[in-house]
Amino acid sequence: MKILVTGGAGFIGSNLVRHLLGSPGENRVINVDKLTYAGNLENLSGLEGHPRYSFLLADIADPAAMNALFEEHQPNMVMHLAAESHVDRSIEDAAPFVRTNVVGTHVLLDCSLRAGIDLFVHVSTDEVYGALREGDPAFTERHPVDPSSPYSASKAASDLLVMAYHRTHGLPAVITRCSNNYGPCQFPEKLIPLTIRNAMADEPLPVYGDGRNIRDWIHVEDHCRALAAVSEKGAPGQVYNIGGRTELRNIEVVREILGCLGKPESLIRFVSDRPGHDWRYAMDITRIQRELDWKPIIGFREGLEKTVTWYRDNPEWVSRVLSGEYRKYYERMYGGRLEKSM
Repeated sequence: MKILVTGGAGFIGSNLVRHLLGSPGENRVINVDKLTYAGNLENLSGLEGHPRYSFLLADIADPAAMNALFEEHQPNMVMHLAAESHVDRSIEDAAPFVRTNVVGTHVLLDCSLRAGIDLFVHVSTDEVYGALREGDPAFTERHPVDPSSPYSASKAASDLLVMAYHRTHGLPAVITRCSNNYGPCQFPEKLIPLTIRNAMADEPLPVYGDGRNIRDWIHVEDHCRALAAVSEKGAPGQVYNIGGRTELRNIEVVREILGCLGKPESLIRFVSDRPGHDWRYAMDITRIQRELDWKPIIGFREGLEKTVTWYRDNPEWVSRVLSGEYRKYYERMYGGRLEKSM
């Protein structure tokens, strides 16, 4: 099996690439990433010479580049993770989100249809469902999409495109919608890595509003296990919710991190709330547990302690990300050779 992973240099993507290569079997992994600000090849250091791994620098929204990729590598499966994903950035400028999340998905769907791939796994987000109130039942796969931000609207649009290609053209495709991820190699603009980094440096910890917004948290390793299960046993045309069954208020997460690091709560700073900030997300994972025999196995406290330890043990990674030095890794390791293969 040749598996094309898009966005494989990002946080979830790089963890998935390592998971796929570490699993039994002889699957090949082709990683395509544009290496925007959150794409970091240092997340995949050590894989450069792996016999079943290859990396291509390319833009999924570029039809010529994607057509060339599919012709050269002939993947059997696409696991599509490439996306602009930070809500605050989408509020400032939605254009990159429409290009990557909508146009890029459309390009990949066309290529996949022509190539006759076995399965297209589209990795989406719980944010397409909108917000829940406290006490509402968790999102099921039958919940209508009702996005609040330009980011979640772009993901909802891509979800609808994927399902339309399945229904209209018969493309074997599945959609996964996952709750908030955390773990190693997450770009330090999201809540958990930002809080860990600032707390370790004794810097203020910004928390939106009163910090009472609720999210369902899942360790990235559990998410990768779920994606592997969907790729192996998922039924085309289905949506699978993925979650950690761990609902916590943002302020609770921040306090847990401070406790792990032995830092004072006086570092917390409440800031003006984000426009359109969804109140609560929660995922009903009954379907994936019943049909694919998957469930999360990493508890939040265990996963958070592992994550804090990783950031504490990898200060150079954090420093290079914050300074932008990580962008030079590609040139050091590949010297621009990979563009020529496209």
